[in-house]
Amino acid sequence: MFMYLYELRDYFAPLNVFRYVSFRIVMAMITALAMSFLYPKFISKLRERQVGQVVRDDGPQSHLKKRGTPTMGGSLILLSLVVSTLCWADLSNHYVWLFLGVTVFFGGVGFIDDYLKIREKGSRGLPGRWKLILQFAITAVAMFVLFQDDTLHYSSELYFPFVAADKFALSLPIIAYALFAMVVIVGTSNAVNLTDGLDGLAIAPVAVAAGTFLILCYVAGTVFQFPVMVDGREIFASFDMAAYLRLPHISGVAELCVACAAIVGSGIGFLWFNSYPAQVFMGDLGSLSLGGALGMLAVLSKNELLSLIICGIFLLEAISVITQTTSFKLTGKRVFKMAPIHHHFELKGWPEPKVIVRFWILSIILSLIALASLKLR
Repeated sequence: MFMYLYELRDYFAPLNVFRYVSFRIVMAMITALAMSFLYPKFISKLRERQVGQVVRDDGPQSHLKKRGTPTMGGSLILLSLVVSTLCWADLSNHYVWLFLGVTVFFGGVGFIDDYLKIREKGSRGLPGRWKLILQFAITAVAMFVLFQDDTLHYSSELYFPFVAADKFALSLPIIAYALFAMVVIVGTSNAVNLTDGLDGLAIAPVAVAAGTFLILCYVAGTVFQFPVMVDGREIFASFDMAAYLRLPHISGVAELCVACAAIVGSGIGFLWFNSYPAQVFMGDLGSLSLGGALGMLAVLSKNELLSLIICGIFLLEAISVITQTTSFKLTGKRVFKMAPIHHHFELKGWPEPKVIVRFWILSIILSLIALASLKLR
């Protein structure tokens, strides 16, 4: 919205800065972070309405003291993300609207889940099959719009990390690619949801992953133009960063950097109140929407496979649950003391803050490995 102020640059030259995505990235992050000042009042309102966390009796006993802690704090994360993106992104960009649509609707699925848990005073919430049905329905619509929108020119090619895009890309049929992309988005959403089990455990890796996607989207969608002198005449030359790094160029995807910055800003703001011991939890509303947002960023920036590294912490948590469930059903034995795996380390005697910080460190390392793929090709 504010981007269009640059059209008034003829009347006030400094307004030209609003056209640059680099400036709007910073402003989106600041805007989202500033909205976190609403948390103290928001937490008080949640307490007044008795919107408290429901804790499973079969979980770690140390978690029973968290029962009643205000939840659904993710609603303010989602609000900050949406407002910041609408304020600072180019609203004519269709990638932005696709991203926001999936993020908000996934948040709606999470809201239903949280509401049912609070109403029923239990940890069951929305049955898993209905959650998946709704999520796949949302992503199916998103994929249909993505490939039907002639302005996006989106391809069904799959690119591999550490492999130059001009050397090899797997060209998939649109249906096959769409199904794969849907699995990436839904899988990432639910993996973040599984990770959200300790104070601040999920939100910091989410912010780190969003910052990584910010860099990847900027590189994939930015073409620099600069003046050069040729035979005494000034002409404009262009520099395609994606082509230089041998990545797929995706016109318009750089606008998603604004959304990435909004996730980082809102995530840092939430972490102030969600760090150990947490004053508020994000709930499924927050985890499902943020996970869906990361999945969409992976797909729209053509980093579907690289996201396995970027979101490695979430993948590890999801695999631990799948492994535990499969092993118990087939053999009656458990691989871990408890799943997701962060509970396993708790039961091994690691203090909760140590588990959290070590997972944060791993998420940073994984993101650095992912960024190394920009040059190691």
